[in-house]
Amino acid sequence: MMEYGCIGNPLGHSFSVDIHKRIGRYEYTLRELPPSDVDAFMRRRDFRGINVTIPYKQTVIPYLDVIDEMAKSIGAVNTIVNRDGKLCGYNTDFGGMRAQIIRAGIEICGKKTLILGTGGTSNTAVAVAKDLGASEIHRVSRSGKGGALTYEEAYSAHSDAEIIINTSPVGMYPNIDGIPIDICAFPRLSGVFDAVFNPLNTRLVLKCRENGIKAESGLYMLVTQGVLAAEHFLGEKLPDGTADRIFSEISAERRNIVLIGMASSGKSTVGNLLSKRLGRPFYDTDKLIVERSGMEIAEIFDKYGEGRFREMEREVVNEIAKESGAVIATGGGVPLFTENVEKLRLNGKLYWLDRSPDLLTPTFDRPLARDIETMKRRYYERYDVYKAAADETIINNGTAIEAANEIERKHLK
Repeated sequence: MMEYGCIGNPLGHSFSVDIHKRIGRYEYTLRELPPSDVDAFMRRRDFRGINVTIPYKQTVIPYLDVIDEMAKSIGAVNTIVNRDGKLCGYNTDFGGMRAQIIRAGIEICGKKTLILGTGGTSNTAVAVAKDLGASEIHRVSRSGKGGALTYEEAYSAHSDAEIIINTSPVGMYPNIDGIPIDICAFPRLSGVFDAVFNPLNTRLVLKCRENGIKAESGLYMLVTQGVLAAEHFLGEKLPDGTADRIFSEISAERRNIVLIGMASSGKSTVGNLLSKRLGRPFYDTDKLIVERSGMEIAEIFDKYGEGRFREMEREVVNEIAKESGAVIATGGGVPLFTENVEKLRLNGKLYWLDRSPDLLTPTFDRPLARDIETMKRRYYERYDVYKAAADETIINNGTAIEAANEIERKHLK
């Protein structure tokens, strides 16, 4: 018997076990079901309570004996409780999405709103937008079926939209490069909510923030709906602040610690300290390049040139950016390329280990750092790049332990 858990397909991206473990009142498992198995699973009713995610939030409705009025009006169920053999359905996504939009300061009242996607979560988004007073609400999908606009129609006839809510899976792990819509086509855009929670910051959200638009990804929504679901499971209200506590804990633990800076600035040493102290996996982009190519970096430069090395570096960054809860030390040239910085920000916070050029040590295995004068010149050439890329600057003129202590304090606060 599955006492409590989540059904959906796929579930490799799910954080639900982590959320419910932190509630700490019951065992919670994931059950990835292919469409052919859903009917038998629901008919067996062999569970006490489940969450339902993509793509089954509407599929499960015919199996329910009781449907909460909110879930009924939305037309999507994400929480089911088995009460003495009767299945009772609820929609806690509504409360989660509403809470996150308000928390983010995204003002919907009186504004034209576009909702991307037409699945169960889009039904929730329509209900939330109505509740928060949107002046107009339009769904957008690739096909335009069911009365939705096509993306082309959204661009041509609704460029005055002020709010966008993404409920499509575009940009979700493992396909983190996706971005569902071109925000530059909407000059009046003031707020964007993306229901995707993995990565922690989607490309859509980061693009909005770069352009001064309020934007949030969906982790707080996920946590809040999980807490509300738990209250249905347990039949009692959980302590105030439970969702905020769990959100803060998961955010800090899932967010990568990304170290940038000059060669010999201490990234590998500090990274290893943090990895051991926090129990996180450690990745060094330069070492990964050496391992995969079978050549030292100087040899790659000599044989193939810097251009080929940067291609290899970009490939490694693309892969490592999908990790979560890791410590990542990057090569000195990684932040020189905007694409690398954007990828690393999807799941990470970037810390610049700023070590005085007088304290840097030449490293003969690095072609661009073989003598102190060259290193000083590189430092000043890259100073503004590192500063712009960094979320936090760590002055690392002392010991590696001191730098690790400061990063840990800033990251886990």
